[in-house]
Amino acid sequence: MGYLNSVLSSSGTPVDDAPVTGGGLSQNGKFSYGYASSAGKRSSMEDFYETRIDGVDGEVVGLFGVFDGHGGARAAEYVKQNLFSNLISHPKFISDTKSAIADAYNHTDSEFLKSESNQNRDAGSTASTAILVGDRLLVANVGDSRAVICRGGNAIAVSRDHKPDQTDERQRIEEAGGFVMWAGTWRVGGVLAVSRAFGDRLLKQYVVADPEIQEEVIDSSLEFLILASDGLWDVVTNEEAVSMIKSIDDPEEAAKRLMQEAYQRGSADNITCVVVRFLANWRESAHIDQRKGGPGNSNSG
Repeated sequence: MGYLNSVLSSSGTPVDDAPVTGGGLSQNGKFSYGYASSAGKRSSMEDFYETRIDGVDGEVVGLFGVFDGHGGARAAEYVKQNLFSNLISHPKFISDTKSAIADAYNHTDSEFLKSESNQNRDAGSTASTAILVGDRLLVANVGDSRAVICRGGNAIAVSRDHKPDQTDERQRIEEAGGFVMWAGTWRVGGVLAVSRAFGDRLLKQYVVADPEIQEEVIDSSLEFLILASDGLWDVVTNEEAVSMIKSIDDPEEAAKRLMQEAYQRGSADNITCVVVRFLANWRESAHIDQRKGGPGNSNSG
């Protein structure tokens, strides 16, 4: 993903060519989800994803994430295994979800760096996560994996790609004593093409794991969410991705469609997509959608 090729050459997890796909439905029937992940044209796999449904204080919680590693797979795998556990065990998870998310991101980052103390290599990872709790959707992001929603038929980005040449990111890096330079693309220290990430010990002063968090209301106009690594977004626009899967009820099929399209368009990266579809009975229970769900609604996902 973000490192120069010379750094990438010997890192990552060798994989077979078969994509991994799957999906499920929440116990309360309010949302369905699907995922599809492939090494694509790469010989190693550094993308990870998590799709998890949990109960916290009697509330059904959906936790979805895409983690795109660089400099090896270790950081992305660590974040997949620990971020959501750290989040739902946070004492303020229900009462102040945004601060719990920010704390969980930073705690997971510092714990990963401690666990890496004997490693010479310098792995890092993006994270794009979506937390569903009550009628709230909270999207948090570091790096250039991206979250896009379809609301009222329109594609809306609900995360911002963290690139070193963005004015505020460059300023933050330079004020911390770092620099941004062109090396095929804009890079922190001439090395890393994202300005926020987990890990990246040697650049940690500049490459922070502070997430930007955006909250959306889950109501009758919110149709679905796409989380994906830059293996998709490098070759497919937000609008194209939304229109491509708008008519696909099964989120696993939708995720597969996005992954296959990115591959066919020549994406040179690992490709991972998670699709979450908000079902009619969520909308009815929120008393926002006054229409009665017809028998066809039970077929979604």
